[in-house]
Amino acid sequence: MQRPVSSLSLSPSVKVKLVNAGFQFSSDLLQLKPLQLSKEAGLSQQEALEVLQAVRRDTGGGDEATGGGGASLTALELLQKEEETRSIITFSSQLDGVLGGGMPIGKTTEICGAPGVGKTQLCLQVAVDVQVPTCFGGVGGQVVYVDTEGSFLLQRVVDIATAAVQHCSLLVEDDEQQAAMATFTLETILSNLFLVRCHDYVELLAELHLLPDFLSDHPKVRLLVIDSVAFPFRQHVGDLSQRTRLLNGLAQQLITMATAHNIAVVMTNQMTTRVRAGQSQLVPALGESWGHAPTIRILLHWAGSRRLADIFKSPHHMGATVQYQITSDGFRDVEQSEQPPSKRSRTEIIQSADS
Repeated sequence: MQRPVSSLSLSPSVKVKLVNAGFQFSSDLLQLKPLQLSKEAGLSQQEALEVLQAVRRDTGGGDEATGGGGASLTALELLQKEEETRSIITFSSQLDGVLGGGMPIGKTTEICGAPGVGKTQLCLQVAVDVQVPTCFGGVGGQVVYVDTEGSFLLQRVVDIATAAVQHCSLLVEDDEQQAAMATFTLETILSNLFLVRCHDYVELLAELHLLPDFLSDHPKVRLLVIDSVAFPFRQHVGDLSQRTRLLNGLAQQLITMATAHNIAVVMTNQMTTRVRAGQSQLVPALGESWGHAPTIRILLHWAGSRRLADIFKSPHHMGATVQYQITSDGFRDVEQSEQPPSKRSRTEIIQSADS
């Protein structure tokens, strides 16, 4: 059934521009990209993106666009799918342990923390680790890395990748692992990392709008990194209600992509100061409503000279704290005689980030 453009949930001025440009039905818009629609209809890139999102939502095309399909699953099928879920190792055995194996594929994980604590380092680590061959306990996948802050450092990727290759080469015990090392090299690691630079939230939303098609064309992608999700929205969106609406849409997109394309979504978030009862606390940015979006939230923070990682939101794992370090080889464990406490309340965790 053809649906008129005039019936879509859009502002009157946008509908007029679409009709004047010759777009009569929603089906006329389904195959267009945001930049193309922007030029043909005289819309801003943000308006073009919102039009295409409205078309896919109102015509039921969202699942098709992301490969999700409309079929329902039984509870048994969901349980079997959960049991088959793999994780991306972090090269920190302690962090992998409390996460149940690493960053879970099919779910969204947020890494929060102050500048310099190691958020980007952990992102670069998993961007390399997702490519570890399956015979070494990896998933042998590719990665899409979205950089919004300009913090992506190629030399650090080279260092981390070189260390990962050397580590796996020392574990070779059979012919399968020996053969896998032929394709697990610095060159292949770099060629399997697709880097996207987004300068503002419009570019970020446009890239995520196009990403499902890219994932369909590159079925080996098992990880999407967004470093960071907070920066473009805090810098360029002053209207709080608009920011909330955009973030809600973004959260749904990421969840759908994670499940439909069987990828892990790892994103970083900044910290902000919140004053409560006359006392200031460091808390993750983007507000409490955004805090419900990620499946797992990890808080990286300093405790004196120690770097600690707190798991303070996870549906499957209890709150835990592990110590880590950033070395020339990447994100690693710290050998210690005394472990930090394994369970803490969220209030204690947030307050510790202020120290």
